[in-house]
Amino acid sequence: MLQKQLELTHEQTSPLFRIMWVQNSNEPHRRHFENNICAFHIGNGYILSVAHNLKTEAKLFKSIDNAIYLTDIFPYLNSVQAQLFEACYPLDISTGKRYWSSNNPNDFQVVIDTLTQINFDTRWITMTERSVCKPYMVVQFKGNQFYNNSELTAHFNETTSFAEPSINRHTFLIEVELVEAFYNEDIALYKITNTPQAVIDAIPSLEVDYTILDDSQENYYCLQSSPTSEIGKLLNKAQIEGFTEHFSIFPERIAGNYILEGLRYLIKGYFRFGSSGAPYVVYDSEQNIFKVNAVQSEACPIQLSINNQRDGNFQYVNAIASPLQIIQERLKVLIL
Repeated sequence: MLQKQLELTHEQTSPLFRIMWVQNSNEPHRRHFENNICAFHIGNGYILSVAHNLKTEAKLFKSIDNAIYLTDIFPYLNSVQAQLFEACYPLDISTGKRYWSSNNPNDFQVVIDTLTQINFDTRWITMTERSVCKPYMVVQFKGNQFYNNSELTAHFNETTSFAEPSINRHTFLIEVELVEAFYNEDIALYKITNTPQAVIDAIPSLEVDYTILDDSQENYYCLQSSPTSEIGKLLNKAQIEGFTEHFSIFPERIAGNYILEGLRYLIKGYFRFGSSGAPYVVYDSEQNIFKVNAVQSEACPIQLSINNQRDGNFQYVNAIASPLQIIQERLKVLIL
């Protein structure tokens, strides 16, 4: 089992990746990465992660198509606001887009407040639908070859492959699209798109185990980013401590709050903040492989009293994970 454990964390064999939303993806000098989330490959280009980040707000955009600006923003601005937006987002006629250009830190918050006031939708799901940004799976290696294969590397270009000397990595970007968001269960399914099948076939993956495991499961682990960065990977023991018929309200300003509910595992064990979307894996001794069984969803706070003061004393000692069994039938239909 040890060798299989090590394979889960090695850059050449790990199925764990990140999805990030990229603005100006085809313009390297203007490219901007945000909304980082853990994700993992379950085969044939299908990627699983969480859904809650899709409804969070970017609050600001680095660029926007001029047609959207003229239709959905400019008509709702007063004269002072319009003057500010025209200065902060000048039009580039060659691309038909307006790009953020202000160096004044005060403008940043004023623009955010104005977009909120006019109720402009900057949720990532909407920003994607409007092509303000695109989600990409981020794959990184110490070397400059995609899985040490020059033929596969040739499928990438200067906008989808670049060196990052500051972190001693070479980054490859693979475009993905949202297939289905299961918001109540907090699981999202993506599919790799505009990518040769040979590239997809080279990406390590996990089989899915839909079993609801009991709390005596021993060989259960969380595969997530390393404790000190998002570059490395960590496999650590996790314990199913209990089960919950979950209920939580997710605040959403634009479309109204929605409910996270259904069966969840209560997990005890280390989990890194920012590990949402990480897979919980179980070892199958008969097949000598690890299979994914659940997705890291939320932190589970327990409030303690320190010096008789409760405010602010949240201690996160547990996690809440969504078993893949709760979307089994719907997921099987989508990935056929």
